[in-house]
Amino acid sequence: MTSFKEKKVISIGIVSELTGLTLRKIRYYEERGLLAPGRTEKGVRKYSFADVETLMKIAEKREEGVQTAEIKEKLTKESNRRKIRDEMIKGQINAQFRMRK
Repeated sequence: MTSFKEKKVISIGIVSELTGLTLRKIRYYEERGLLAPGRTEKGVRKYSFADVETLMKIAEKREEGVQTAEIKEKLTKESNRRKIRDEMIKGQINAQFRMRK
């Protein structure tokens, strides 16, 4: 089940209002591979609350002078660590429940 933070339901205009970023900057960050919005059947971008948080982190790093390639590398590492952690937790939970039977 997808958490509410991960559901892609927010339009780019609302994201722009929430973050203070221009539509062009948001699209640019997508082009650079820093985030991947969902798309409706008609191709309209939809973002999640997690995407909004990511955009805020990106904006902060860009203000500090960090290049988009460096930001992408860091985001990729964080994502990989999160996936590994989630898999480990699932494994521990599964092992715990199997042992009780």
